[in-house]
Amino acid sequence: MAGDIDLVDRFLEMMAAERGVAKNTIAAYRSDLIAASGTLDGHLVDADAKSLARLANGWGDLASSSVARKASALRRFYGFLHEEGHRKDNPSQSLPKPAQARPLPKILDKQEVDLLFETIEDRLSKPHPLPKDYRLSALVELLYGSGLRASELVALPRTSVMPDRPFIILLGKGSKERLVPISDRARHAVGAWQAFVPNDSRYLFPSRSGHISRIRLFQIIKALAAAAGLNPDKISPHVLRHAFATHLLAGGANLRALQAMLGHADIATTQIYTHVDSSRLVELVNKRHPLAKRTLTRSTAGTNPQQ
Repeated sequence: MAGDIDLVDRFLEMMAAERGVAKNTIAAYRSDLIAASGTLDGHLVDADAKSLARLANGWGDLASSSVARKASALRRFYGFLHEEGHRKDNPSQSLPKPAQARPLPKILDKQEVDLLFETIEDRLSKPHPLPKDYRLSALVELLYGSGLRASELVALPRTSVMPDRPFIILLGKGSKERLVPISDRARHAVGAWQAFVPNDSRYLFPSRSGHISRIRLFQIIKALAAAAGLNPDKISPHVLRHAFATHLLAGGANLRALQAMLGHADIATTQIYTHVDSSRLVELVNKRHPLAKRTLTRSTAGTNPQQ
């Protein structure tokens, strides 16, 4: 069971750092995963689909919300194990999928994003900016400008962003390649940071042991939020990925194109971002509908609505 607990702790650490998951949810996930490990005699990490099906059979008397939470914890845990190379397969398909309303992602409005960039620009406008400020600029430009996952961003090779190439090719979840457009701003920011990256470095954002960790990235973004006068609890690398998606969609992006850029296997995952587009849809109806330019010519003054 010791091996289970170690990997559960690493998973929960990732969920807190990359996804900004609330402490209560982290505690509930830990309780669910440790309980599941106990039921499986300490073999949660290497459990097969049949073992998980038997585990789920013991949830028959639980409320659907509890079943959904337990299944979600396990599904995300095995996704983490697969992505990190601890397993070659993902056995969580055998878990139940009770109908639950999908929570809306945390989002930032454009004014809050502007505050983040203004803080960065203020640091870079000083006579002698620090190398870490150039790194911060490159990290945020790539997070918000391209919607990269935290795990994808920190592991970018040093030569992944080229000055004459407006895209990068990523190997994302499930070892699937996708092409991600890179803005001129992001390429410029990365170019400025690359001057500080050793030529023999394998990674664009190196550390002593390889590349910076997701936890370090999480800390960097939280510190930036605080410096910008924003609530650090509201902002994480994953929230900036959400902001990229919601603001791009609100600007008129095609849902299928957004799905490809984000690397979603199922467009249903991408469709969650359409909730932010309601104001734009109302505007479209008011401006583009054939009746939008027609006005009521008959006065209703003095009329009885009951007649």
